[in-house]
Amino acid sequence: MDLFEEIADERVTLADQLAALTTAQQATQSLCDAWTVRDVVAHLVMPMEVPIYKFVIAMLMAGGNFDRANQRLTAQQASRPFNELVEILKAKASVKFTPPGEGPEAPLTDVIIHGLDIRRPLQLPYKAPEQRLIVVLNSLMNAPKGIVPRGTLEGLRFQTTDLDWSHGSGPSVTGTSDSLLLALTGRRVGLDGLSGDGVPTVTARISGEEVSSRP
Repeated sequence: MDLFEEIADERVTLADQLAALTTAQQATQSLCDAWTVRDVVAHLVMPMEVPIYKFVIAMLMAGGNFDRANQRLTAQQASRPFNELVEILKAKASVKFTPPGEGPEAPLTDVIIHGLDIRRPLQLPYKAPEQRLIVVLNSLMNAPKGIVPRGTLEGLRFQTTDLDWSHGSGPSVTGTSDSLLLALTGRRVGLDGLSGDGVPTVTARISGEEVSSRP
């Protein structure tokens, strides 16, 4: 499986759905606390439009804080017309950007989870292909600090009800792949779709962490 081809297809599919959004839908609060739907789209477009040297400058201006630099650059992109952002997302879907030190699993995770951030509040129908979801779930099990809250995975068994996938051992945390992806990345709405004797533990761990706008 060529992950960059999978990423491009995810971006195009999302862009096609976004093209029909009303102004009110564009301004809808996403599952990222700090961002509207428009902001999330701007975030997805940002690495396609911002050269790496400008991101480095933004990081320096933010005192080395990734999230602060990310939010500043995203806000700049969000000032553009929404239809322009959607067109860029589609036209540049094949861009092979990856964060420093990370592989294509990172942008695949980014577009799938941020796709959920957009689609869930707007009730837009979509289910990513099984092979992509498995790649993202496996990636989250070894994700860098800041994507999955520290300590969330320890001593628990995570299992999907819609895929043949599981990870870890201990009290069970079971749910759809979408619910697990949202919960593990700090989106508390994902917790509502989970069951099992490990849910109280994972809920306490996630609730005790600050929800980030990443990945």
